[in-house]
Amino acid sequence: MSGTEGSTARTETAATGQRRQPTYFISHGGGPWPWMTGPFRDAQNQLEESLQRLPGELPEPPKAILMISGHWEAPGFAVQTHPNPPMVYDYGGFPDEMYQIQYPTPGSPALAGRVVELLSGAGIAVREDAERGYDHGMYAVLFPAWPDADVPVVQLSIDQRFDPAEHLAVGRALAPLRDEGILILASGFSYHNLRLMGPGAEVPSAGFDDWLGQTLVDSSPEERAGRLLDWAQAPYARVAHPREDHFIPLLVAVGAAGDDQAVRSYHEDAWNGTVVTSSFRFGEPVATAARDAAREAATV
Repeated sequence: MSGTEGSTARTETAATGQRRQPTYFISHGGGPWPWMTGPFRDAQNQLEESLQRLPGELPEPPKAILMISGHWEAPGFAVQTHPNPPMVYDYGGFPDEMYQIQYPTPGSPALAGRVVELLSGAGIAVREDAERGYDHGMYAVLFPAWPDADVPVVQLSIDQRFDPAEHLAVGRALAPLRDEGILILASGFSYHNLRLMGPGAEVPSAGFDDWLGQTLVDSSPEERAGRLLDWAQAPYARVAHPREDHFIPLLVAVGAAGDDQAVRSYHEDAWNGTVVTSSFRFGEPVATAARDAAREAATV
């Protein structure tokens, strides 16, 4: 982005009264872990701490959250329009009480309509889904961050064809939401091979995580996009993601990030004992955002 473009973006953001929100890709842990106890719950402690920090990393509280979860695949793209979405218990093998938990945050038909407007305006087909509820890729992330369930949330599906270019394009089309007080969160996992956990996961999860760091943190925006489009050639790519449902939400977050730099917002060398995993934030740190806001206020 040129200096002129950046100045224009900051002015337009100031005109809306909103500070530009970052975007995130979150490795969301296992099942309904925030409601559990015992060793499985304790294995998520570092992840929980990172999620509890997340609201404080934002330049201001979000008006609403747009969530792209690896647990909602659809033919094409679909957006949730229910004003009070029900719970989707899309996991198995957990105690009975895990199928009674609630995260009663409201939906936002207005945000859903804006998503439709932006995607349609970019020539991307999208349909409304008035029945879809919240899946655990959403509430396992948001409960630790916003336990009072007081921020409206809308979920957007991923396209079950998993085309990286399409998902990058979706993110780019949705980028204006960041200047409208909307936080864009992509929920998946940097390593998602449920058939290869334990000691066998250490090397492939570390190798793929290293590639993610090089791609997201150390590359230019142009290089980042190119590497992501060719992600299946990365070290251990198809070991880390035999099926890319938990990887592809990252492309939406990156598309919406534009030229913003990435940092790891969470990293762990031994999640669940052996898995190397990370989450990433795209966008300036809150201290920088606050400083810029103060400077702009001083010039008014």
